[in-house]
Amino acid sequence: MSYSRRDLSFKWLELFQICANKGSLQAAADETGLSVSTVSHHLKNLEEHLGVDLFDHSRRPMLLTPTGRNFLRKIDGALHAIRTAKAEAASGNIDNASYLRLGLIEDFDADIAPQLAVYLSKQMPQCDFSYLTDSSHLIIGMLRKKELDLGVVAYSSENLFDLHDQPFLRDPFLLIKPKGHAFNGAQLTKDAMTLPFLRFSSSLFISRQIESHLRRLGISLPNHFECANSDMLMAMVAAGAGWSITTALLYSHGKQFQDQVEVHRFPGKSFARTLSIVSTPDCSRSVLIKVRNKFTELLEETAIPMLHEKLPWLQDSFTLIE
Repeated sequence: MSYSRRDLSFKWLELFQICANKGSLQAAADETGLSVSTVSHHLKNLEEHLGVDLFDHSRRPMLLTPTGRNFLRKIDGALHAIRTAKAEAASGNIDNASYLRLGLIEDFDADIAPQLAVYLSKQMPQCDFSYLTDSSHLIIGMLRKKELDLGVVAYSSENLFDLHDQPFLRDPFLLIKPKGHAFNGAQLTKDAMTLPFLRFSSSLFISRQIESHLRRLGISLPNHFECANSDMLMAMVAAGAGWSITTALLYSHGKQFQDQVEVHRFPGKSFARTLSIVSTPDCSRSVLIKVRNKFTELLEETAIPMLHEKLPWLQDSFTLIE
């Protein structure tokens, strides 16, 4: 079949962009749900339509020709503009959305994430959902690669680049120690500690934020134990193995350990993390708004009133961001 210029396919351009960025037909097939042979067929049609070789077909992984690199630079902005226009055109028709890839940090796994999933499935009955739990930096990385549409993360704003974010929760850091154990939490120095400090894993953003704040205060604490799971840290503190720094939201999840630990304001200069909903530029605004509104509604029904009642001194710091 011969193609005229008016027959140029948007699908061809999208697949070319994915293959150019990932260097693999298989990666493009995995991302789009098409077969490798179908992806290859679309790329061949594009090259025949243009009358040029966009890839060096003798090389693996796939490499762009100079013409292909120039073509990619020219279409990147155009494809972004088209996707954004499509998302905005559909923003008033959320029930017609067909696919949503959502990533959340594990902080919401127990209570909010299941309720959010039920809500979205009712609001978007024609939509196919893909849901995963991971760390903030990995979710942001997947958003940049367009492997996710929407993410709920604790983040550092300088890492977002062209992603869109809507902060929704201020989550202050707290000090937790075994119940009844006397140690001078107001003096966070090695000499004042009668228990070891239990850390979050150094690969996590929350750990980097805590360690950065301690360095600003001139505090250096020896490494004794670290893990990625907040409930495990709470369990270790409850068992008397040490003390830790966590956040109000993470403390609220460890309900089974709360009777065995004491929680205090972070001594001296306080600090907090910001939780945000982050989306790709072409994600529908109506979907973003729906997810944000439901998140804040669920927080207002669960963690926030519970902690404000249990720890009234959190009312001015554990708050939603309007």
